[in-house]
Amino acid sequence: MARNPAAQTAFGPMVLAAVEQNEPAGRRLVDDDLADLFLPAPLRWLVATTRAAPIRRLMIRGSEWAGPGLWANLACRKRFIADKITESLDDIKAVVILGAGLDTRAYLLNRQVRMPVFEVDLPVNIARKAQAVRRVLGGPPLSVRLVALDFERDDLLTALAEHGYHTDYRAFFVCEGVTQYLTEDGVRRTLDGLRAAAPGSRLVFTYVRRDFIDGTNLYSTRTLYRKVRKRQQLWHFGIEPDEVADFIAEYGWRLVEQAGPDELVARYVEPTGRKLKASQLEWSAYAEKT
Repeated sequence: MARNPAAQTAFGPMVLAAVEQNEPAGRRLVDDDLADLFLPAPLRWLVATTRAAPIRRLMIRGSEWAGPGLWANLACRKRFIADKITESLDDIKAVVILGAGLDTRAYLLNRQVRMPVFEVDLPVNIARKAQAVRRVLGGPPLSVRLVALDFERDDLLTALAEHGYHTDYRAFFVCEGVTQYLTEDGVRRTLDGLRAAAPGSRLVFTYVRRDFIDGTNLYSTRTLYRKVRKRQQLWHFGIEPDEVADFIAEYGWRLVEQAGPDELVARYVEPTGRKLKASQLEWSAYAEKT
């Protein structure tokens, strides 16, 4: 399977979700009993070592060295997205996960409700996901459709329609940890593909701040900046919180809520008693189609 630097980043969030399962229930930030199973064998072995609390703490501290606060950011954004989907289940008819990677959300959701779930990602990630689903579940549920797409070049609406998506669905679109890997043209192309979404559809997405992308504020994470902006040029797009509402309004979306790192920590981390801080680098936003 061909290597793609952006595609390889699909593993990190699922390692985090799997490691979090080894925390006691009251201290856990993410509940996902499939996360470990969807990982390749070497990463499953790594996760297994974190059943020992000292090793688990060491791994979390190691992640803080590379990107201070990003462990909490990734865990909290998953909780934020899960909460918004749960709140919307009575009002939506489909879920579309953009940049699905190895995310298990479609399969956890399938336990609760039967509705179409479209997992959209690069062809290499869709092939990897299909292999994981076959290995763990014997194959995808009938309600889950895997959609291979290049966000920078392909037409999102056409790709979804080819897999059974209808524009009259009131859908919930998830775009977690994706926008920074796209160019601004790619982000706009994606939003343009969602322009035909039915009124009342929902969109939750995460983004990094533009001042990190342009190098004027490294948010105490010079190591991450060197990796994603200097060595591999993985991250391209950023936006500032006060620009989000106008940016998405161009495509027919109304900003309902923005959740900054401090708010997410207060909502999800502090009740566990854990002493994790989040980086101001990444924010989450929730919108509704007008």
